[in-house]
Amino acid sequence: MFPALETELKQKILPDPYEDFMYHHLQYYGYFKAQRGSLPNSATHQHVWKNNNPRYLLSGSLGKRDDLILDPLQKEKRLWPSCLSSAVHRQMEAVNRDSLMLSSPLLKSRQLLHDEFGKVNLRLREPRGLFAFFSGSGPLQAPRWPVECEVIKENIHHIEWVPPQPEHFYQPTGSEKIPEIVGEEGGTVVYQLDSVPTEDSYFTRSRVGGKRGVIKELAVTLQGPEDNTLLFESRFESGNLQKAVRVDTYTYELTLRTDLYTRKHTQWFYFRVQNTRKDATYRFTIVNLLKPKSLYTVGMKPLFYSQLDAKTHSIGWRREGDEIKYYRNNSDDGQQPLYCLTWTIQFPHDQDTCFFAHFYPYTYTDLQCYLLSVTNNPVQSQFCKLRTLCQSLAGNTVYLLTITNPARTPQEAAAKKAVVLSARVHPGESNGSWIMKGFLDFILSKSPDAQLLRDTFIFKVVPMLNPDGVIVGNYRCSLAGRDLNRHYKTILKESFPCVWHTRNMIKRLLEEREVLLYCDFHGHSRKNNIFLYGCNNNDRKFWLHERVFPLMLSKNAPDKFSFHSCNFKVQKCKEGTGRVVMWRMGILNSYTMESTFGGSTLGNKRDTHFTTEDLKSLGYHVCDTLLDFCDPDRTKFMQCLAELKALLQQEIHKKFKDTDLEGSWSDISLSDIESSTSGSDSSLSDGLPVHLLNIANELNQKKKKMYKKKKRKPLQSRKQRNIQYQKNKLMQESELTEEAPSQANGRDRGTSLDPSEMTTLMLTKNKERMQREKPGFAVSCSLKRSTNSSQEPAPDMKPNWSRNRYPATKRGHTATVAYPSLHIYTYP
Repeated sequence: MFPALETELKQKILPDPYEDFMYHHLQYYGYFKAQRGSLPNSATHQHVWKNNNPRYLLSGSLGKRDDLILDPLQKEKRLWPSCLSSAVHRQMEAVNRDSLMLSSPLLKSRQLLHDEFGKVNLRLREPRGLFAFFSGSGPLQAPRWPVECEVIKENIHHIEWVPPQPEHFYQPTGSEKIPEIVGEEGGTVVYQLDSVPTEDSYFTRSRVGGKRGVIKELAVTLQGPEDNTLLFESRFESGNLQKAVRVDTYTYELTLRTDLYTRKHTQWFYFRVQNTRKDATYRFTIVNLLKPKSLYTVGMKPLFYSQLDAKTHSIGWRREGDEIKYYRNNSDDGQQPLYCLTWTIQFPHDQDTCFFAHFYPYTYTDLQCYLLSVTNNPVQSQFCKLRTLCQSLAGNTVYLLTITNPARTPQEAAAKKAVVLSARVHPGESNGSWIMKGFLDFILSKSPDAQLLRDTFIFKVVPMLNPDGVIVGNYRCSLAGRDLNRHYKTILKESFPCVWHTRNMIKRLLEEREVLLYCDFHGHSRKNNIFLYGCNNNDRKFWLHERVFPLMLSKNAPDKFSFHSCNFKVQKCKEGTGRVVMWRMGILNSYTMESTFGGSTLGNKRDTHFTTEDLKSLGYHVCDTLLDFCDPDRTKFMQCLAELKALLQQEIHKKFKDTDLEGSWSDISLSDIESSTSGSDSSLSDGLPVHLLNIANELNQKKKKMYKKKKRKPLQSRKQRNIQYQKNKLMQESELTEEAPSQANGRDRGTSLDPSEMTTLMLTKNKERMQREKPGFAVSCSLKRSTNSSQEPAPDMKPNWSRNRYPATKRGHTATVAYPSLHIYTYP
């Protein structure tokens, strides 16, 4: 196609202009001292020209890849200098004068683009280094840990598996044994973390791999092959176990680690055991749980995983356990009451490596692997853009996904409404991640419904709001030692970056388009099924509309979702939660989705545990319900609204049995009908940590000072200042007229002046005084004022003032009526 160029192309290999510029720049400032040939993307060894390509495309490699990564749409090609305009040539010559490129006319660039039809489209390619988080051949971003945490080097991975049969709840017999708590005094410590940061300290810094130095072996050393002591470990991603005490041959007491930099929130557990024996019955007792109520009391079982079963039979996590009992710990240490969970189990194999968990783990690395598969998918990456929302306290990336099909016109793009979804603000509620995974699987699929949703909406998705807490194995808090879902109103951007940036992102989104729905995925430890918490709407125009989406969801997933468990009361202690803050920002359909750690009590799934597939299916039902909710045919919507009114009327009559409410039942406040949300025991905010109180107080004081300054000295225009000046002078003249003799106006003493006459008199005196003081200024102003003063207010606009409303004021021997608003009519 370009025969004249082929010979020269075979002889020369030219550098990329951008790389050459960066090479000189970094070398000049002393940040790069290697040779040109050692540049990772240097054209001298990374890029060659393909002569057999008719368009002479640049072939290179990033890492181990042999083909150049093209634009996602595969429609934009490299641009040759011979195809450029003269203006672009002049720009390139200017760059050559700076010695940043070779003088050869065969300039190649990876930035300037044109389409496949040869039409020039002078624009810059999207900077890959800014947005591309993952490399097709490179490793994932390693999690960053607080420097106090020891981390083992092993990578923990589990297979996904769905049990072929439903896993039923444990049926208590009433004869479950309640083991006596012995403690270290009556047993042997076989595993214990050296130091755990509590509320007496706070997060300072982080690094990949956590604590420096050699990782200690915390488990006991086996004395020989006959030693059947279990070997415990929890120093891996999302792991949580602080101490294990062996009180008998096959009996162990376990102590969970509190959330880092706190002294509470012990609920999530996830640990490994090795050196198992097949024919023995082991008993495990967790001794420091904090919640007085738990789903373990109504049949929930712990989760168990065997590596040998996974390798040989492809069996993953399953519910196991017998003699399950949740009870109060009678050993009173003078602090808050503790509760115990005990269960027995028989391991399936000898010398096996097994895991126990409160719920199906979903780690930060699991999320990154999933996002990597999305970015490497040539179809999904066209309508799913991955960005960084912010960096967490420890420096881990908080990801933001924007999912939508490209619009055909700008008007179509502007008309799209937004849907915002988030998960894992509470790190121990991993069920939220499984629902999010199901949602993403469907919305990124080729399903016609998914394509319709992408055509209609813009989805903003934050799949993991609290990566730090997920990594270290916290249950509820971030590394700030506080529950992020109580700090959505925070002004401390650096201390709570994840929720601050989430709120700010939604605030900007609301400025450009309507946000139809906001939903934050959570887990619930005290109630079965799945349900929503919303916010009652006080606008009668949209009365009960916030309940339509939950009701539709219960109809689409009748064996999982319980509408009767939903609650829409806004409590004062929940003002800092995501759903309330977004609702007050203007999102009518603002929800918290609570999914149980246990299972279902509804329909065909009654008294069975939820699996990961059950939770992922709910992500699909969210999409399905969104289509029903926005269906142009409003039949379903109006049907649900009528059903809601009937249900509400029944609830009102049930609550107010002895009251006649005919005709007035719809005026009753919905908050008076509903009880408070029976959420977790940690619903109250702990306030700010001590080291952040001073920072918050300083910021609040600065805000108050700025507000006071603005309030005391508002900026005024010249017109406003003139009006205020004239008003003050009129009031002064009004006082002077009270002292004037009544004979000067031909009236009896004590008789008041007409407002218009009084105004004319004051204007005349004011005009004479101003002419004496500033004749030049008075002439220019008096003409304007005289014109205005001659204008009378319309008859219907004159106030009908009563003498009793403004009584006469006695000043010496003269009495007149004060008219406080005369200037309004003088200067309309």
